[in-house]
Amino acid sequence: MVDDERDGVRLTSLDSELGDGLGVTKGDLVDHLDAFADRLVPQLAGRPLSVVRVRPGQQPFVQRNVPKGAPGWVRTVPVWSAATHREVHMVLCEDRRTLLWLANQRAVEFHVPFLPAGAERPTGLVVDLDPPEGADFDVVVRAAGLVRRALAEAGLGGAVKTSGSKGVHVVVPVRGARVEDVAAATRALAVRAERLDPELATTAYIREDRHGRVFLDATRSGTSTIVAAYSPRARPGLPVSAPVRWEDLPAARPGGVTVRTAGELREQEAWSSLLPAPQDLPAELVEEGRAIPPARVQAMHEGRRRARARRADGGG
Repeated sequence: MVDDERDGVRLTSLDSELGDGLGVTKGDLVDHLDAFADRLVPQLAGRPLSVVRVRPGQQPFVQRNVPKGAPGWVRTVPVWSAATHREVHMVLCEDRRTLLWLANQRAVEFHVPFLPAGAERPTGLVVDLDPPEGADFDVVVRAAGLVRRALAEAGLGGAVKTSGSKGVHVVVPVRGARVEDVAAATRALAVRAERLDPELATTAYIREDRHGRVFLDATRSGTSTIVAAYSPRARPGLPVSAPVRWEDLPAARPGGVTVRTAGELREQEAWSSLLPAPQDLPAELVEEGRAIPPARVQAMHEGRRRARARRADGGG
């Protein structure tokens, strides 16, 4: 087994299979994360980190609590977990050394919230575009264009990256707005984009209501997370969430960049330079969004309505 040491971190079994069916070695993961440490760490620093880890013989799993036996120099922040009803200690990846330690733990995906630890104001918002099963990437490109138009009409700018899966993320840096106002503005942007071409895009949260359209997911606000640019995804070949210039988006392909080919991204503009400066959210956009119920709430009420209708039909 090949071992190594970088930045004081012992890296073990680098020639071993990373995880079942992934087709890469642990060393491939470590080398990629190390090569992009200068671009990854600034996105992760100061933000409670959720990772997806893999192990041979196991399914990938999400880890939010710091693993037992973590070195004393790994920084953490206490966060209340609504899912587990307890406080967890989430890693703050502030430097290359911590990133390498996480890589040695077989941490593949790196997800962070727009809300930094201890902060009350988010630093951005995202509209996550999810295409229907089997759709060509062209429909995602066209739907991303709708979001870009909605942003421009609101006086805002955003940057785009592939998700590392099937879709793309349109990210908009913001400043000075409360969590609930950022969430409202995101809903309004998604609805405005949907109105531009309702045959192509939808904000319908219930999958069966999308009818082959691209889903504009506006639910990733506040403490919800987004996969970082340059982060791999736990899929065969380890595709990477890759920044793309708007004019190059039509030529991009989902999963087209992997940890073994991501070196080409070093020759392109960094994600940080593609992002516009933080922007103030227009008051009318926020106000419009406040009148739009959160998608999960809408889906919950609609699910209950449909259940009542089914019971009524059955009783008739």
